[in-house]
Amino acid sequence: MQSQFDFALATPEIVLLVAGLAILLIDAFSNDPARRLTHALSLAVLAVLTVISLVQWNAGVEGVTFHGLFVTDALAHLLKVTSYLAVAVTLIYGRHYAMARDMMRGGELYVLTLFALLGQMVMISAGNLVSVYLGLELMSLALYALIALRRENVVATEAAMKYFVLGALASGFLLYGMSMVYGATGHLDLTEIADAIAAGQTEQMALVFGVVFLVAGLAFKLGVVPFHMWVPDVYHGSPTAVTLVLGAAPKLAAFAITLRLLAESLHGLAADWQPMLIILAVLSLVIGNLTAIVQTNFKRMLAYSSISHMGFVLLGLLSGVVGTQSDGAAAAYGASLFYMLVYVLTTLGGFGMVLLMSRDGFECDRIDDLKGLNRRSPWHAAILLLLMFSLAGLPPLVGFYAKLAVLQAVVNAGHLWLAVTAVILSLIGAFYYLRVVKVMYFDEPQEGVPALSATCVQRGIMSVNGALILLLGILPGGLMAVSVQAIRTSLSF
Repeated sequence: MQSQFDFALATPEIVLLVAGLAILLIDAFSNDPARRLTHALSLAVLAVLTVISLVQWNAGVEGVTFHGLFVTDALAHLLKVTSYLAVAVTLIYGRHYAMARDMMRGGELYVLTLFALLGQMVMISAGNLVSVYLGLELMSLALYALIALRRENVVATEAAMKYFVLGALASGFLLYGMSMVYGATGHLDLTEIADAIAAGQTEQMALVFGVVFLVAGLAFKLGVVPFHMWVPDVYHGSPTAVTLVLGAAPKLAAFAITLRLLAESLHGLAADWQPMLIILAVLSLVIGNLTAIVQTNFKRMLAYSSISHMGFVLLGLLSGVVGTQSDGAAAAYGASLFYMLVYVLTTLGGFGMVLLMSRDGFECDRIDDLKGLNRRSPWHAAILLLLMFSLAGLPPLVGFYAKLAVLQAVVNAGHLWLAVTAVILSLIGAFYYLRVVKVMYFDEPQEGVPALSATCVQRGIMSVNGALILLLGILPGGLMAVSVQAIRTSLSF
């Protein structure tokens, strides 16, 4: 057992907090309209954090500190490293987009993104209901401000208001559920809650009601039906650079608290929350895929697509328990974690491509804007083709293996009908991905579309992004093994 105040376990969070405040102070004295120093310092901090977490992970640094509020384990290391990389790629992709839209009057874009990342890190390492909520609110408040960064833009302001109001409602659900769990068990610590449930020392009715509210709050943060209505509006209304901030790393944090709350703390109530996840997953797959078909806006299509993908993530989570047994829990949760990592990688490429193709005064956010893309830029078209095929789940890309791993977990859990439903809906969903490819390769280019350009760094990062989609599809074993091992060593069933 680690010391109750082992600050070494929270080294990445402490470094990020100090660095974020320092960057905010330095930026206040900067006269550079392009904010080059702020951009460079932000990327440097993310690089340092990556090194720290990798060193700790390699050294086997694990433990619980701050009286159970904070947990450091292999799962936390994996998700944090992925979050750092996702935020770094987001800042690289979005820099020129933000400059062209006068979002660089200050360094708020960088500082708020770093503070949102800090909230995500607290969520990932939360070992107590209090720290779960603390991290969630820290992340959410920074995201509210980021969405409204273009104050003169009515659409962005409206999106921020929608996200704020609905986010506050969802936070209320989550907090009310936590209060009921606390009242039923007498504990806030996630491990102690699990022990109380296993010992039967709980008020069952209040506990089940608490689980209902917890699942509703978590469903909002994941963006699954019926708590999904903010997703297309906020993704569409936000500046695309902020959409990428919102759609990538926060999903990892939401997945982390879902896993820690349901799979570990409330594992003894799986018979109560498992049917809820089945309903949420099926509804998300149905509504996400069917609604995406009729979209003409590329960002809204990707938003509805994300809803269906979160449905697949839930399929993996609900397959970790078969009856009262959890023999295949590590494999099922590992498949769900693998799917989430793949989804974030693909989302970075999808919205990143929108950023690279947008110009000053031109938002490349309609599907028709992609007409004839192969003739204008074969490179852009080839990368986007890989991304769309992976999202559709076509072999040999990594999206196919991610779906296959989750479906295998669902079948092993005895939910054959659920696997068949997911396959059918995935086939339906493939239509709107293939439509994008058809528009790029077979339609005539539109007149008046600005010429495409990207910096060498952006092209390099995007090329690596596309290559990983292919390479991880051919050789998925390494990442899958890391995912399963992280689950097995971090969670107790």
